[in-house]
Amino acid sequence: MFLEFTKMHGLGNDFMVVDLISQRAYFDSLTIQRLADRHFGVGFDQLLVVEPPDVPNADFKYRIFNADGSEVEQCGNGVRCFARFVHERQLTSKTKIKVQTKAGIVEPELGQNGWVRVNMGQPKFLPQEIPFIADEPDNLYDLMLANEEKLSIDVVNMGNPHAVTIVQDILTADVARLGPQIESHERFPQRVNAGFMQILDEQHARLRVFERGVGETLACGTGACAAAVSGMRRGLLASKVEIELAGGKLQIEWKEGDVVWMTGPTANVYEGRLDLRYFQG
Repeated sequence: MFLEFTKMHGLGNDFMVVDLISQRAYFDSLTIQRLADRHFGVGFDQLLVVEPPDVPNADFKYRIFNADGSEVEQCGNGVRCFARFVHERQLTSKTKIKVQTKAGIVEPELGQNGWVRVNMGQPKFLPQEIPFIADEPDNLYDLMLANEEKLSIDVVNMGNPHAVTIVQDILTADVARLGPQIESHERFPQRVNAGFMQILDEQHARLRVFERGVGETLACGTGACAAAVSGMRRGLLASKVEIELAGGKLQIEWKEGDVVWMTGPTANVYEGRLDLRYFQG
């Protein structure tokens, strides 16, 4: 069974994007893991799937699968690539679309030169909305890690769950050691994305994200939104900021009680066609 796909990335956060409106395929967890392998498969952080919507007010349905095969609610870099993909594949002539996700409707808008602005919806902070186990809501929480190490975190849901901690220098932050501990911590029943943010000034910050089901990526769109909102809530960042990740920069805008706006680039890498039978169990 031959399957057409497009390899894309947003700031180095890379995707295999598949149109399941004009073609048919089924992806189980093992197949996704094999496709995601960077030596024996296509290689990607996430598989993005375009489907017809289930709700009347959406143009498309958008499904996201991590490299380990797990399905997640949202992907900020992915939704920008999604918007460019459906437009360039002529699945729509609209430059502003409504996209159904597991986290609700998001609204990306195509700009010039592959840049896309996205209404990411309102952030959520209550423990049950993350989800996060806590006795009561708070602005910051102490998270106990291995060897009685304590980490101060903020929790934000931007369609998927994020734990944000502020570090002095992201270059020396021990993301490889701390990331997996935070991701799988027992207080996050659905796991969590772990963000490590360095504040440069009120309009600039740097960020590294250890994504659940993937590991550290070159960029994370929802992670940038969560980190920016966390910094704004703490009074450390202005309402419009530039978040610098390893793969490039995103612009994030937010005011208390409003939606979060994310603006950033997308890129096509190549078009491909493969026989899916070689990757199925």
